[in-house]
Amino acid sequence: MGLLSLTCAAQASSLRCGSQLISVGDRAFEGQQKCGVPVSQDVIGSKETFNSTYRRSEEVRVEEWIYGPDHGMYQYLRFEGGRLVRIESQRQR
Repeated sequence: MGLLSLTCAAQASSLRCGSQLISVGDRAFEGQQKCGVPVSQDVIGSKETFNSTYRRSEEVRVEEWIYGPDHGMYQYLRFEGGRLVRIESQRQR
C-alpha cells in the first residue's frame, strides 16, 4: 500500500512577515530584509525575457525561496531577475 501525500496550495500577491509586508514586484533583497533568511534558497534555472527598454532579449535567473513551516504552512517565493513574481502557500499533511 502506497503512502498518500495530500497538499493544498494557494497563490497570493503579498505575504506578511511579522509587521512587514512583501508583495509581487518587490526586490529579492527587500524580501530578505523583511522576512529574514529563508529555510531554503535555490536557483532553479533561468528564463529568457524581453527587455522593452533596450529592445532586446535577456536571460534572468529564477530562484525559489521557502519559508516555514508556520502553523504547518510553507511559503514559496519565486524570483525572476531579482524581482518577486509569485507567492504560493502550501500546507502538507
